[in-house]
Amino acid sequence: MPETYPVEISFTVTKSQCGQRLDIFLVQSEAALSRSQVKYAIEEGDVLVNNKVPKVSQHIKEGDVIVLTKKPPMEAKAVPQEMPLDIVYEDDSVIVINKPAGMVVHPAPGNPDKTLVNALLYHCHDLSGIGGVLRPGIVHRLDKDTSGLIVAAKSDEAHRSLSSQFEKHDVHKKYLALVWGNVKGDHGEIAATVGRHPVNRKKMSTKSKHGRGALTLWKVSERFGCVTLLEVEIKTGRTHQIRVHLSDRGYPVVGDTVYGNTSRIKAVADPVLKTKLKEFNRQALHAAQLSFIHPVKNERMVFTADMPHDMANLCSGLRSGLTSGLKSVDSQKDLWKNKLKERKNVSSE
Repeated sequence: MPETYPVEISFTVTKSQCGQRLDIFLVQSEAALSRSQVKYAIEEGDVLVNNKVPKVSQHIKEGDVIVLTKKPPMEAKAVPQEMPLDIVYEDDSVIVINKPAGMVVHPAPGNPDKTLVNALLYHCHDLSGIGGVLRPGIVHRLDKDTSGLIVAAKSDEAHRSLSSQFEKHDVHKKYLALVWGNVKGDHGEIAATVGRHPVNRKKMSTKSKHGRGALTLWKVSERFGCVTLLEVEIKTGRTHQIRVHLSDRGYPVVGDTVYGNTSRIKAVADPVLKTKLKEFNRQALHAAQLSFIHPVKNERMVFTADMPHDMANLCSGLRSGLTSGLKSVDSQKDLWKNKLKERKNVSSE
């Protein structure tokens, strides 16, 4: 009888099993997963040890309860698919894409095809194989609903070079983010570890016991009263780093359903603007600049991507709303000035 998914498998560690690495234990278990599949499952939060998200290399103890959520198997190889690509730059070594919001970077459970990888395989035919059969050429990711610049390697040499640059933080990335609130100060930094949420395994958090160091720099680009446009630079590339850091400081990204705060929209008085903000159905985050050292030319290259139409239109609406609000305030001031003049004239008579 075929297995139905997802399947939850539970293990209790015996005395003879204690001391093993978690990933090795699961590979040798009845789950029948390869080591790479186990690693991916742990990274995706599909493994819990005593109801907590573990590390891949964690050593298990007697009595530990391990729960694995086994998902349906995927095809072993991503297939080429003809899809439109906004190519910013391309040569024999690298390709830089301006990814639209809504596009997943590589196949994963729930998104088996129609990803950036599928489109790249159709366009390039020669992506680096180091990333694996499901992630060829991919050296970094953007969230599905984050738009902007991403680089892929077209050769193994380029893949090794770019991976090394990411590891050494030699790749520079700047984003544009619309966040809730009138941010205090004009610039600043957020230094807080980011790791799997201690309770919700699908989220990241600054409260994780196993979090890794993360640094985010920000400065105000434009203020709209209830919303602020920030230019954000990340010095590390943790999963959901910008969204988690900004939310942690009380300025969640507009449209972020995972780390956002839906009650913020109640503070918007303009009904038209409130509707626009409600209808913005993705996090307002755009990777606007990407810089790296070319793997062959050994020169630093800088690429930029304009703010996408949906964010630009929202900024325009916020700008109009702010102007209308200022005009309204000015009108009130003029009204009171006229009343004071009238009173003075009456008293002088």
